[in-house]
Amino acid sequence: MKSLNFTPIAAVILLTFCSFSIAQAQLKVPAASPSQTTKQSFALGDITLDYSRPAVKGRTIFGDLVPYDKVWRTGANATSKITFSSDVKLEGKDVKAGTYGLFTIPGKTSWEVMLSKDLALGANVGAYNKENEVVRVKVKPTTLANKAETFTINIADIQPNSAVLEIMWDKTRVPVAITADIDQTIVKNIEASLASDKPAYFEAASYYYDTNRDLKQALSWVTKATEQNPKAFWVMLLKARIELKLKEKASAIASAEKTVALASEAKNADYVKMANDLIASAKK
Repeated sequence: MKSLNFTPIAAVILLTFCSFSIAQAQLKVPAASPSQTTKQSFALGDITLDYSRPAVKGRTIFGDLVPYDKVWRTGANATSKITFSSDVKLEGKDVKAGTYGLFTIPGKTSWEVMLSKDLALGANVGAYNKENEVVRVKVKPTTLANKAETFTINIADIQPNSAVLEIMWDKTRVPVAITADIDQTIVKNIEASLASDKPAYFEAASYYYDTNRDLKQALSWVTKATEQNPKAFWVMLLKARIELKLKEKASAIASAEKTVALASEAKNADYVKMANDLIASAKK
């Protein structure tokens, strides 16, 4: 085989061309619809959102760019996905733990929100197959006070066993209720913990306080938790909150004053403020 011979000028031209090609291959510009991954703790597990975020850019969105009464991929680029690490309910309908494609049918006065086992459909919504759905719910859109320039999917209003999936773009917000049946599981876990060598008194009291269960029992548990860890200002503040909820104002003020002392010693200004706010509330 004959070897290739290059003149000095030809070698320079080839080297320049190769360098330009490499530079082109390495060029990175901002994505038109950047990807977003969000993981939110919820109930006893997590909810993960994986989607792309187009912008309004002066366009008319719903009823134009996104037609009414047709399946929409609910975002841009690849299929928008939502993952539940444990079983939940969407608008009261059961959804098993898993990863699903999030699709919608926007309407003027109501939206349909669907979870599908199809994770690869992307923009090819003409091939949407209803047989792949695991759930379909109908919800009412609301109007945002402030325009959402960038398409957003969010988990909001998070409570121990409920949250809201928000789909927001332009002036439209679509809320979808998520709930989890965790109460019986947590109560069983509390019972098991209290029967163990290291009872989780603080966690048990917190759950009873947050869910408005037996507050007398919660007070008994949090009192034991303060005995376990007498310098834990966060535990003492919970005791004050439970006492205030029980309308035991004098006791609540005393516990809050102890919280102020402990939190001041630990240089935690946030808990000092919360305790002082509780004292002011108890004195009203």
